[in-house]
Amino acid sequence: MRTQVCIIGGGPSGLLLSQLLHKKGIDSVVLERKTKDYVLGRIRAGILETGMVELMREAGVGERMDRECIVHDGTVISYGDEEFRIDFTELTGSHVVVYGQTEVTRDLYEAREKAEGKIVFNVENVQIKDADSDAPYVTYEVDGTEARIDCDFVAGCDGFHGVSRQTMPLSVRKEYEKLYPFGWLGILSETPPVHDELIYASSERGFALCSQRNANLSRYYIQCSLSDSPDDWTDAAFWEELKRRIPTEAAERLVTGPSIEKSIAPLRSFVTEPMRWGRLFLCGDAAHIVPPTGAKGLNTAASDIHYLYNGLVQYYQTGDSEGIDTYSEKALARIWKAERFSWWMTTLLHRFPDQNEFDLKIQLADIEFLRSNRDAQSVLAQNYIGLPY
Repeated sequence: MRTQVCIIGGGPSGLLLSQLLHKKGIDSVVLERKTKDYVLGRIRAGILETGMVELMREAGVGERMDRECIVHDGTVISYGDEEFRIDFTELTGSHVVVYGQTEVTRDLYEAREKAEGKIVFNVENVQIKDADSDAPYVTYEVDGTEARIDCDFVAGCDGFHGVSRQTMPLSVRKEYEKLYPFGWLGILSETPPVHDELIYASSERGFALCSQRNANLSRYYIQCSLSDSPDDWTDAAFWEELKRRIPTEAAERLVTGPSIEKSIAPLRSFVTEPMRWGRLFLCGDAAHIVPPTGAKGLNTAASDIHYLYNGLVQYYQTGDSEGIDTYSEKALARIWKAERFSWWMTTLLHRFPDQNEFDLKIQLADIEFLRSNRDAQSVLAQNYIGLPY
């Protein structure tokens, strides 16, 4: 096959890039190592920044999102039985929306299929060749048969464990990582959310988050040990622990029910630099990971897609390579700010094993300063709704 852009990874970032390029008449092929059903079965983020929402609309896949999403004008932060609200709309003039990553992916698949976009599933042994030349190509296998795609550019949207980042020589990339000494135990339940907006809870027993997907689908998390397994936690034990970590009023109105999904995610901050090598570009989790506290994972991938998409359009429409030449620099400048925000939110709200009484007092002072200071709230709100591209 021959295409202009070969996209490795059929998750939301790869599909979004493919759909945006299609709208500008630029051809692409998407390679995905799993099945479509597997990709759609992954339970992931649900908070979309303003920029992500606008990209979905630009890609022509915003209709269902606009119709079904839940607009969130703010969020609640609690510590013990104290709580306060950060008003995004008042502080920034904007908001975030709740629309699950699964639904984003579903909409993008539908659009690519309608446009007869080329997506190859169940690919194995993907190898990116000659990425540092003017004639890169990708080889892969499906059912034991090898195939080859010649292309102008390769977009690596294949996640942290994908082949794209590993293709970049160690001599040209540098990796930065921070591992956190805890994880998040999360459950999905067909129950009404405990609150209209998200509750970020800091407690003596650890962090908790009350989130949602729709009016009858809730997503809850509690900070847990990295040595824990989901099997260690019955539904009853999870609900009981969650109630201990959120304000009493919220705990009393919490509607519990059987979990339909339960998993533990370790927390890490990770960035690789640069995000371009020759004609290979890294996007999303292939280049960076954030702890989920700031709701930035999918949204940082979207900002990468924004920069790469616009750079490729500029290249194909005018022959000017300035956009793709500055892709890594522009993407990383925004990524590091998102990394800082996610690290700060995580540090602010979680209990760390090595914290002493002084550390806990500082943490409490930080939360109370946020509660009482409008400028501090404005900084949080600006970061939460998404810094401009």
